[in-house]
Amino acid sequence: MTLMTSPRIGKRSAPAWTLARLARRFGSIPIDRIRLNPKPGSARKEDVLAIHDRENRLCELYDGVLVEKTVGYRESLLASILITLISNYVKMKNLGLVAGEGGMIEILKDQVRIPDVSFISWRSLPDRTYPDEPIPAIVPDLAVEILSPSNSVVEMRRKLDEYRESGVKLVWYVDPKSESVRVWNLAAGQTEPTILGRDATLDGGDVLPGFSISLAELFAKPKAPAAEPKSPAIEPIP
Repeated sequence: MTLMTSPRIGKRSAPAWTLARLARRFGSIPIDRIRLNPKPGSARKEDVLAIHDRENRLCELYDGVLVEKTVGYRESLLASILITLISNYVKMKNLGLVAGEGGMIEILKDQVRIPDVSFISWRSLPDRTYPDEPIPAIVPDLAVEILSPSNSVVEMRRKLDEYRESGVKLVWYVDPKSESVRVWNLAAGQTEPTILGRDATLDGGDVLPGFSISLAELFAKPKAPAAEPKSPAIEPIP
C-alpha cells in the first residue's frame, strides 16, 4: 500500500510515505496513531491546531506526518506530579515557564513536539518574552516524556535525536512499567542514558539546580484513607 502525497508546484515532491517507510520511521506504533487525513507528507502546523480544535486530540508533526499522542491514566498522573513539583520550584525561583501534556512546540522547522512536561528558562526564550503563539518556535531546556505502551523504541530514539539536534539540554524518559527514569544530559554531550531505579533521586542538574525528587515518592501509588465507621442506626422513639 502506498500513501501518496500531493505534488507541489515549483517544489520537489516529497517521497511517498509507504507503510514500510512509516514503519522504519516510527517503529511498531499502532497504525491508528498515524493520521491519514491530511495525507502523510502533506500535513502542516495548521492541521495540528485544526485537529485539536475540532476533535480535542493532540498530534505531533513529523516531516508532514501527523502522529496522535496517546497517554494513559497512570502516565497522566505521573506527568501531573512532575508538572506540579517543577512548576512550584520554577515559580518560587522565577526561573522560566513550565508546560504540560498540551504544550505544543515547534522544536525544529515544521516539526511539532509535545513533551509531557517541558521547562524553558527565561534566558532561553527569545527576548525573554512570554510566547503568545499556540505553537511557539522554542526549545525547552528540559523535556520529559512519560513512556506509554504505544511508544516504540524507534519513535523514542528519533525523538531523542531531535531533542539533541534542537538544543534541549536535559531529557528524562520516565518508564511507569519498570519504575525507572533514563536521563540524558545532552548539554554535556551524553549519548548513553543514566538509568535511575526506584530507590534513586532524580535531580535537575545544571538546568534546574537544587531541584530533586525521590523516585520512590514519584512512583508510589496513593492509597485512600480508611473509611470512617458508620454511625450506628438510632432507633426512633415510639
